Amino acid sequence: MSRSLPGTPVAVTSRVSLDPGELRWRFSRSSGPGGQGVNTTDSRVEVSVDLTRTSALTAAQRAAVLEALGDRLVDGVLTVVASEHRSQLHNRRVAVDRLAALLRQALAPPPRRRRPTRPSRGAERRRVEAKQQRSRTKQLRRPPAD
Repeated sequence: MSRSLPGTPVAVTSRVSLDPGELRWRFSRSSGPGGQGVNTTDSRVEVSVDLTRTSALTAAQRAAVLEALGDRLVDGVLTVVASEHRSQLHNRRVAVDRLAALLRQALAPPPRRRRPTRPSRGAERRRVEAKQQRSRTKQLRRPPAD
């Protein structure tokens, strides 16, 4: 978790960090815990970043992020919401951490392709034996034939 404070660059990876000026913040009243202040405090946080215009990403990184997060984007803008804490500051930190985690995951290289393998002879034999045993168990449950 990055635990960055508002106004400081958001570290996504060791080479990518978002400028705080590129983030757009929105605050509103949150449902959930808050006691007497729940109806007066704007503790719900939305943080957005326009991935099509950010200077933090190279062209290749931008293409990879837009491809990976395509279903979460609205006109190239990624928005993350946090509202589970009573404190706006805490929700801001959580929202920034989620944003960084999403971008980090989108920038990660794809996993290596799995080489298809065949089951071993022993595994096939055990599978067939288990099927035969199950068949015998079920045959014993049947009523006798007349």
